[in-house]
Amino acid sequence: MNETTTAPVIEVRNVTKTYGEKVAVDDVTFTMPPDAILGLLGPNGAGKTSLIRMITTITAPDSGAIFFQGQALNGYHPTQIGYLPEERGLYKQMYVGEQLLYLAQLKGMTAKAAESRAREWLAKFELEGQWQKKVEELSKGMQQQVQFIATVLHEPKLLILDEPFSGLDPVNANRMRAEILRMHANGTAVIFSTHRMEQVEELCEYIVLIDRGRNILQGKVREIRRQFMEHRYRLNFSGELPPALAERYTLLNPTVSGVDIQLDAHLTSNDLLRDLLNIGVEIQGFQEILPSLNEIFIKRVSRVAAAEQPSTTP
Repeated sequence: MNETTTAPVIEVRNVTKTYGEKVAVDDVTFTMPPDAILGLLGPNGAGKTSLIRMITTITAPDSGAIFFQGQALNGYHPTQIGYLPEERGLYKQMYVGEQLLYLAQLKGMTAKAAESRAREWLAKFELEGQWQKKVEELSKGMQQQVQFIATVLHEPKLLILDEPFSGLDPVNANRMRAEILRMHANGTAVIFSTHRMEQVEELCEYIVLIDRGRNILQGKVREIRRQFMEHRYRLNFSGELPPALAERYTLLNPTVSGVDIQLDAHLTSNDLLRDLLNIGVEIQGFQEILPSLNEIFIKRVSRVAAAEQPSTTP
């Protein structure tokens, strides 16, 4: 009877990486939940790519350790990982089919299996006619799709995507997104690295927020958004708002049919709803406003910076 491993796909423990005097990754620790798409977030230069290069064994940590499914990262594990780098790396003079076969065999596939699977993937992206074309003959968007196919051809257990939608038109971005979600549903773990935090809200259930090489926030997206909520609600109404509403609450962003209402911390949404009904508001819609990940990032960075300021107390 086979036992199912419960070890995290990736576990990063106190990892540090420096380049000269620059600290690219500074004592980062996180565990990747087995059932979540993990968003590795942060601005350009935060240390995300340096961290990914260590997970894929391109470089090694100066200190700390990384584990893949419970084992210390070793030279075999890259065959179980698919990595789509932000800086694409196809060989421009090679034919598409030739290149896909070559890269798949580097990951341990046979030429026969690689060709069969490559043709299936090209058909998914409507690129069947590109097999005998050189990469340099393709559009930038087509090249990116070919590189994605090369990344997933060997059916990796872990898929790492660094800014995967950069340069894609909406149709092909949606197609790639659908394939990522399908693979994840079939058991592939996914790390999605980006500085575009609005994209993460569509895909990721769990995030690790990196700033200046340090992990400053991690957890489930829903829980983090609730942690940073500001007790603000969006009310959509018909007719006129009773003057009593403005006397009792702070109203923000008013329109002809909607307004944001800021609550004091001791009040609940039920308190507000009862009050709205009592004073005669004709409610058309009512929902809590949760902060975006971009707003959360700014707040968290500000808090960390404030905490690091030297005390002025004598």
